[in-house]
Formats: sequence, structure tokens, C-alpha cells
Amino acid sequence: MNFLRPIRPESHPLLQLLLLLGYAIGGGVTFTLLTFLLILPLYGMGVLESLMANDLKGSTTDALKILQAASTIGVFVFPAMLLAKTERRKVSDFYHFQKLQPKILFLILLIMVAALPLMEYVTLWNQKMVLPDSLEWLESWMRRKEDEAMEVTLALISAKTIAGLLVNILVIAVLPGIGEELMFRGAVQRSFGRAFRNTHLVIWITAFIFSAIHMQFYGFLPRLLLGAGFGYIYVWTGNLWYAMFAHFLNNAYSVTVAYIMQKQGHSLREIDQSAYFAWWAYVISLILTIALFWNLKVQGNKRGTELDQSLHNDEHLRSRDIEAGS
Repeated sequence: MNFLRPIRPESHPLLQLLLLLGYAIGGGVTFTLLTFLLILPLYGMGVLESLMANDLKGSTTDALKILQAASTIGVFVFPAMLLAKTERRKVSDFYHFQKLQPKILFLILLIMVAALPLMEYVTLWNQKMVLPDSLEWLESWMRRKEDEAMEVTLALISAKTIAGLLVNILVIAVLPGIGEELMFRGAVQRSFGRAFRNTHLVIWITAFIFSAIHMQFYGFLPRLLLGAGFGYIYVWTGNLWYAMFAHFLNNAYSVTVAYIMQKQGHSLREIDQSAYFAWWAYVISLILTIALFWNLKVQGNKRGTELDQSLHNDEHLRSRDIEAGS
């Protein structure tokens, strides 16, 4: 006699996406309110006025970093975890957390290093974007939003001590690496993967949403490519840890470079929009990045195939849950 309780099918992919949206809104509001209850006694009511006026200096910057950390948890980590619980699945199975392999970690490190010149080129090209005269009003609005986002970014990455650097790595690299990958590659891409058979379409749709939600128009293309890269890493390795690791490396690199610049007495506003590499370096970067991604696909093909099949097959997920005894 079989005493195993039946495992109910997962919710419709569209319902999962709507649940994620609702959880993200609820989590964002709840965690923000709780954070204000923490920072107001610490920094006083004046910090609220400074945050509203975008006057990001001194203690206001510290409060901003606390808010950023709480926002990442509330908007990204909490909804993704709650979705797994809603579907009555183990988080490790739902998002495919597997044992890490050193050679794959090293390969992803090589990919992120090789792609640096390429990403610089795409970033510079995106920053020089100019809209037609008829859309001058839109371009002015986009520039204004970009400047506001830049002020927040500069405040977040400001650090001149090792302690400040470690805090920035936690807030800007560790938490977003975990939270944004849980939400976008783990939850959103997973739900789209159950709805569509075309894996490439799923990856690029998710990457588009990932980039658009940051609301930084002059960094849209490099973030789109990064999102797609993280998506392919997840699909080809079948392990969300690797996408998180790649995301962490990207953010930690930016934080560390900013720290070194400040230690050398440079202002972060001194970063210009000129190329640091010769044209042939961009070509080599493109070739190496493609080759390393292909190598990743070959090495991770078995795991990636299993993940790709599971995204479309509820019966596969239910059988894994039964075997796990959930």
C-alpha cells in the first residue's frame, strides 16, 4: 500500500508571476516600514528629510545602505522564498541548489574577467545614446532619472576604510547577488520557463525585465547582457549558485574599483566616458567570452538539460519531491 501523500501540481505560471509581484510589493512596503522603525531612533527625523531631498551625506548614507539591504531582502529574497513555500516545495529543489564544483566556479570567474572589456564597450555605447529631437522631452526625463540614480549609486559605493568596503560588498554584491538571482533567474525565469518551450526566449524576456526594473536607461544594454549571461549560466549548469556567484563577482568588482579610486584620492565623479581598451581588446574579449560560455555549456550540459526539462514538466518536479520525502 502506498502511504505517500500526493503532491499537488504547481500553480499556473501566470499565477506564480502575479504572486511574485504581490509578494514583492508587500515585502517592499513591510521591510521598508520596519527599517524606518530601526533607523529613525538611530539617526533622528532629520535623516528622513535628507533621504527625501536626496541629500546623501554622512549618516544619511549609512541609513541609505540599511534601507538598500532591507529593500533587497523584502523585494527579492522574501518573495522568491515565499513562492516556494506557497507551492509547498523545498527551496533547494524549487530553485535547483546543487553542490558546487571548483572547476565550474573557476570557469565562471574567467568568463566575468574576459567579458570586462566587452561590457565596457557596451556601457560606453549605451551612455552615448541620443534620441530624436521629437523625443527630447523623453530624453530629458531619462537623463534626470539617470542622474538621480547615479547620486544614489555614488552614495552607496562610498567607502574609504576596509570596514566600509566590507559593508558595501555585503550590501551591493552579496545581498543583490543572492536576492536578485533568486527572484529573476530562480523565480521569474523558472515561471516563464514553464510557460514557454523556447529557452532562449525565456532567458531574454527575464533579462529584459531584470534590466528594466532598475530604471537606469543609460545602463540598460549592459545590464540586459548581464541578465542574459546569468540566465544561461543557470540553465547550462542547472545550479542557481553559479548565477549568484557570477552576479556577486560583477558587483564586487565595481565596489572594489570604487574603493581603490577613493583610497587613491580620486572622486568617483571623475570617471569619464572614454574607452580604456584598444579596439582589438574588445574583439578578443568578445571571442574569449563566447568561447568560455561555450565551454560552460559543454561542461554543464547534463545538469542544464535536467533543469530545462524540469521547467516544463510538473510530473518531474513532483517525482523529485516524492523521492526527497517532502
